[in-house]
Formats: sequence, C-alpha cells, structure tokens
Amino acid sequence: MTQKRSIFEEVTEVAKPAPKGGMIDAPRRGARGAVRVWLVALFVLVMAMIAVGGLTRLTDSGLSITEWKPVTGALPPLSETEWVDEFTKYQATPQFQLQNHAMTLEKFKAIFWWEWGHRQLGRVIGLVWAVGFAGFALARRLPTGWSGRLLGLGALGALQGAIGWWMVSSGLTGRMVSVASYRLAIHLGLAFAILGLIAWYVLRLGRSEGAHLQARRMGEAKLFGLSTGLMHFAFLQILLGALVAGIDAGRGYIDWPLMGGEVFPSDAFAYSPLWTNFFENPALVQFIHRLVGYLLAAFGVVVWLRGRRSAHPATRRAFNMAGLMLAVQIVLGIVTVMHAAPLGLGLAHQMGAVVLWVLIIRARYLSRYPVVQSIRGTK
Repeated sequence: MTQKRSIFEEVTEVAKPAPKGGMIDAPRRGARGAVRVWLVALFVLVMAMIAVGGLTRLTDSGLSITEWKPVTGALPPLSETEWVDEFTKYQATPQFQLQNHAMTLEKFKAIFWWEWGHRQLGRVIGLVWAVGFAGFALARRLPTGWSGRLLGLGALGALQGAIGWWMVSSGLTGRMVSVASYRLAIHLGLAFAILGLIAWYVLRLGRSEGAHLQARRMGEAKLFGLSTGLMHFAFLQILLGALVAGIDAGRGYIDWPLMGGEVFPSDAFAYSPLWTNFFENPALVQFIHRLVGYLLAAFGVVVWLRGRRSAHPATRRAFNMAGLMLAVQIVLGIVTVMHAAPLGLGLAHQMGAVVLWVLIIRARYLSRYPVVQSIRGTK
C-alpha cells in the first residue's frame, strides 16, 4: 500500500532528454563552403576558357596545332628546329594551302600561341578539378549526395577535351579552311552546359539542404517553368551563334534590320544538297540566328514581366538583371553585325552570352528556391 504524499512535499522531476531533430536539422556533413570556393575557381577558369576559345576562333588559330597530345603537348616548341617542324605540319593543312600560303614562320608562331594557350588552359582546368575532387574525397569532406554530381563535372570536362580534338580534326583534311561549324557548336554548347552546371552547384551549396527544402515550399512553379524555357531558348541561340561563328556568317551581311537590302536573303538556299544550307550557307545561318534572336527577345519580355511580379524581392531583382542583360546582348549583337564582327566586338558578344546565361540560371534558381524576407526586410 503506497503512502500518500503530503501536499507540502517537494517533488523532484527527472529531466527528459531533449528531442532529437530529423535529418534536416542534423549537423551538416562535408565542407560545403570549401567545395563552393573550389567550384567558383573552376567557374572562373571555364569562363576564361570560353573567352580564349573565342579569341582562338576569331584569330583563325585553332588549326595551328595539328596533333592531339594531352600530356606531351603541354610543352611548346623549345628550339628553332621544333618550331620549323610544327610549321611544316601546319603547311600540310588545307587552311595553309588555300588561305594562308603566304604565312611566315613568325606569323605562324602568333597563331600557335593562341591555340597552345587554349589547350594549356584546358589542362589547368582538368588539374584543378582532379586535385580538388581527390582532396575532398580522400578527406571525406564531400557533402552528402554530391559525389556523383562533382564526378560528373570531371567526366564532362574529359568529354569536352575529346570533342575539342574531334572539332579540330575536321579542318585538317579535305578542302575546309576551318573546323566544321556543327562540331564547333557542339564544343561551345558543352562548354556552356558545364558552366551552367557549375553555376547551379555554386548556388545550391550557398544554402543548406534544409534551407532549400523550406525555400522550395515558397517557390513559384509557373515562374520556374518559364525561366526553364528561357534557359533552353537561350541555349539554342548560343548554338546558332556558334554556327554563325564557324562559317564567319556574321561578316557577310552587315545591314540591319534587312539582310543585303532584303527581308529574306534571296541566296538563302543556294547550296546543294538542300540541308547543307542550314549549316554552311552564311545567308541562311545568319537569318536563322537573327530570327531566333527576335523570338528570344519576345519570350524574354514575357518572362521578365512575370518575374517582376514575384512576391520575393531577390527574385524580382534577379529577373530584372536577366532582362536588362538580354537587352544589352541584343544591342551588342546588332552592333557586332553592322561592324562585320571585328575581334573586340565579336568577343564582347560571346562573353555577353556567358553573362546572360548565368543570370538566367540565377533567376531560375531563385524562382524555385526564393530568399524569403519578412516585412522588415530580414531573411
């Protein structure tokens, strides 16, 4: 029989253990901040690679190195004999025989250094990726669930190197004085895809997975869908721009908004067979690039108008920046064409595409994972 407690008796409560949080609240594993810094370094290097690649194309330097030696090719010619040997190999190419037959050894050295720098930068990117990935993996500091994504970046980088040589090899035989335009488009398109993935990963690593799950509840599905469409549309235009660059189509028709005084160029289908006009005819290739540019501008306005109605200030700002850059890029493209695509303007137009691409990706990210702010403006 239990004894009754006095109402004045002091009762001592046993402390209960604090409830454990779920996986979202668990301490973060991996060095998200350090991995993010590493990816930012890769992002800068890939941007530089696109710029150097553009200069290589605009200076017709891409065929100056006629062999693919991923390891031993890192060393440039170190003696006059080696320089003469490289020049002799270049003299056997159609580009030299049909276009640059008066080129001297000294002029050859100038284009050689552009292509060598392009390939060397590719080796640096591969080395930075390999050292960073191996270091984080061995230290077991890769964030949970990120190993496959980061390994995939390395695989895409290796594929890019192989496609680069596949592109260059197309201009070393036959009667072509430059690389095949469709191969150039694939090469540039993959570079933009890699850059876009890195940008997305940098944004994702800027917040914890728990924060992303919470932010996604406030995401705007329709705006995310529209921005995804804009991203794909911009990617198509980038590929078409590569086709234009591949055959120097931007230097053939320098009036705007007409082309050679016509709304639709009369020689747009002058090549035979018919399908080759879509890749090799400067008139049709530039016309398609212009037409898609107009359609992209119209769709971009629709997306911007929707984005500026977002409930989240950071998202609105992101779409405003993307819309502004789209307008700048259109004007830059028109100016580039009307000046027959000189080196400076051609490079500026290509790098403008890089900036626009990244801003669209950032706006898309914020439409899915908005930064939620209170009425007072705090996060």
